[in-house]
Amino acid sequence: MKKTGFLFDPRYLLHDTGPYHPEVPERLQAIYKGIEEADLLPSLTEIKALRADIRWIEAVHEVDYIRRFEEVCYAGQKSMDTPDCAMCTDTFETALLAAGGVINAADMVMQGEIDNAFCAVRPPGHHAEAGEAMGFCYFNNVAIAATYLRQKWNIGKVGIIDFDVHHGNGTQHIFEKDPTVFYYSIHQHPSFSYPGTGREFEKGTAEGQGFTKNTPVLPGHGDEEYRHYIKRDLLPAFERFRPEFILVSAGFDAHIDDDMSDVKLSTDAFTWLIETALQLAAEYANGRLISVLEGGYSLKRLPELASNHVHALLDV
Repeated sequence: MKKTGFLFDPRYLLHDTGPYHPEVPERLQAIYKGIEEADLLPSLTEIKALRADIRWIEAVHEVDYIRRFEEVCYAGQKSMDTPDCAMCTDTFETALLAAGGVINAADMVMQGEIDNAFCAVRPPGHHAEAGEAMGFCYFNNVAIAATYLRQKWNIGKVGIIDFDVHHGNGTQHIFEKDPTVFYYSIHQHPSFSYPGTGREFEKGTAEGQGFTKNTPVLPGHGDEEYRHYIKRDLLPAFERFRPEFILVSAGFDAHIDDDMSDVKLSTDAFTWLIETALQLAAEYANGRLISVLEGGYSLKRLPELASNHVHALLDV
């Protein structure tokens, strides 16, 4: 059995997006319920949600953006940059706790306290640009963790696997010139193709050319196509790149029962996805992997998806 860390904090529930918004606190409650009812909590190592040191946020996000986010939040503004990014007066602090919790998970992996981790955080992060909130996201949790691992722990190469059904535009843009971070995304396009980025020809720029790989998936595709694309695109890319640490943007919204997409993945396919990521981590990164929650909006399916995800991380 692996030493798997689990990041969850009731304060993540304080981020209130208001009525009729899909990114709700109940998502985390469903995830926790699934892990608890599968009797997995005793096997997991607690990761504490710590408020991120602002310098690690500034390593990814523009200072003026961070200041603006804080100001509009505490002023009681109901959204930021786009109506999708609904907020309350607790949102800024919750976002700091989400990013800080993932940083704490990175420290625990690097210190040998845990082998891998699942971070059930809110708000999600992969749409957040350096200077703009997008798609329910404010601080890019995975990008902050990757930058932290590079700068604090001198990790030479970080691989990011994003299987949220929407392309992680923010993560791609933050690292598109960086040859030390490889960003891979498999996502639906076209139709429900928010945010409209993530085409196959987007491969990075300048020194980062060739260190971005996108796999657009057509509506209606499912398990068979995902397995084919992952074997065709992700496996050879990471064989060449050989990441020393793997971060996973774990979105569960490509599930057939999730209304946020037209992709038809089964529950078993998500287990296969994380198992594949774990195999890559074992081969290239000494098993070091952190999975961070992004999307996934079917409250009916999230308990099972989360418990299966954690089962795979524990290797039980």
